[in-house]
This record gives sequence, C-alpha cells and structure tokens, in this order.
Amino acid sequence: MAKENSKPNRLLAGQKTLLSRTMHDVRYDAVHDEIFVANPFSSAILVFRGGADGEEPPIRVIQGLKTKLGGNDRLEVDAEHNEILTVKGKQILVFQRDANGDVAPIRIVQGPDTTMAGEGTLAVDPIHNVLAVAQDTVRQDAPEKAHILFFERTASGNAKPLGMIKGPKTEITRINQLQIYAPNGWLIAAQPGFYDKQEPEGVFVGIWSIHDNGDVAPRWKLGGPHSVMVKPRGVVVDAKHKALIVADMRLNAVLTFSFPELF
Repeated sequence: MAKENSKPNRLLAGQKTLLSRTMHDVRYDAVHDEIFVANPFSSAILVFRGGADGEEPPIRVIQGLKTKLGGNDRLEVDAEHNEILTVKGKQILVFQRDANGDVAPIRIVQGPDTTMAGEGTLAVDPIHNVLAVAQDTVRQDAPEKAHILFFERTASGNAKPLGMIKGPKTEITRINQLQIYAPNGWLIAAQPGFYDKQEPEGVFVGIWSIHDNGDVAPRWKLGGPHSVMVKPRGVVVDAKHKALIVADMRLNAVLTFSFPELF
C-alpha cells in the first residue's frame, strides 16, 4: 500500500489545463505516451502529453456539437486500433485517437437491440475484439440491478450484445469503472454499491471472464473488512507488479493489492 501523505511526482492543475472538479476517468496510452481525461461539465475529452506538468494545456480537445458528447464522464483508449471510446446511457461514441476539435464520431452504437440502459463505463479488449459496457446509475429502489454487456469491438448502429452478465449470483448493484486485462481476457469491475448510499454494504472489485454470460458469480472478489474498501469507484491493472490499484472515494485513498493470479 502507498505511504500516507506521499507527495506527487508531478501535479497537473490550473485554468489552462481545462480540467474540472469532476474527473471520473483518466486513461494512459503507453504506446503514444498520452493521457486522456473526460470532462463531463464541458462535454469534452482532453488529451495531454504523458509528461504534462503544472498548468499545461491539452495538446488536443474533442468538444462541440458534432461530437455528440454530453456529460460523458467515462472513457477508454484503444491504442492498438487508435480509437477513443465513451459511453452514456444508451449510446457508445467512438472517435479517432488523434481527433481534435468539433469532430463527429467514427462509430455510434445505439438502438433498442443493444439493450443498453444507464450505461456509464466501458473497457476494450483489443486482442479478443470485445467491448464491455456497464451500468453505473442504479439506485437502491430500482426494479432491476445493474448488468455488464459485451459487444464486438467494431460494433456499430443497433447492434445486439454478444452476452450479458446479470443476476443475483453476480452480486452486482452497479459498476463504476471497468478495466480489461486483455492477454488473459479478464474483466475487472469496481462495484461501489448503490448510488444513493454513502457507505453501502457488499462493495467489492469483481473479476469475470469476457466469455462469461448470464447469472455468473465473479471468478475472484476483492472485498470484505480486511480489504479496507468502503466505496471503490476506480480500478487500474498494474501488470508490471502483478497488482490491482483501487481508488476509494470514501477513504479518499488509493489502495494497492497484490493479485498474481490475474496474470
């Protein structure tokens, strides 16, 4: 676990960065050494160079009417296929990785056959060509609990899912962030409990296979009192150190767990 009160190596902040109070997703593209940040307040996707520091402006900004962005606060970067993806509600938008300005998506997934409803986070497996999306807006009084949907990576239009993870065995109430460890096809999901509970019960980080379908329990779970987690909202795969890194919004902390089984 990281030391308490440790100082950052670099701090990116200030008006010129165009960053806002809410930044629920930050992704790093190691191939092109770029940082991608979703800004839902300005309906924009900000791109910084990997070594950005201080009050440094983005090198690219996707924003404008043609983008169809609107409050999207989660994104994914597929460096292998040079694409940026974002999702909101019943719609997935895909942009070229190097897109800049008021540009239209190159693909849009939407329509009744998608069965999307309240989707808020996504992840891509560029090896197995799978795209996963999940709900993050479910409240305790909702008639149904959340699901995870799988699509072909290149899906467009009114596409049907390849599969769905949903049901009591999954223990999912809602998902705040997805990650995929593509070499082994593992889907990692941060499950922070009901939206309207400050410290909900049964929070965990769950791991499924991208090939799972139906009412399937997680292959592994990180949770319980010994995990220290109170409301995990973000998760990162650290393949180099065979670990999972979890951001907890109630602890205001970043937790690191050794997880060699994943790799």
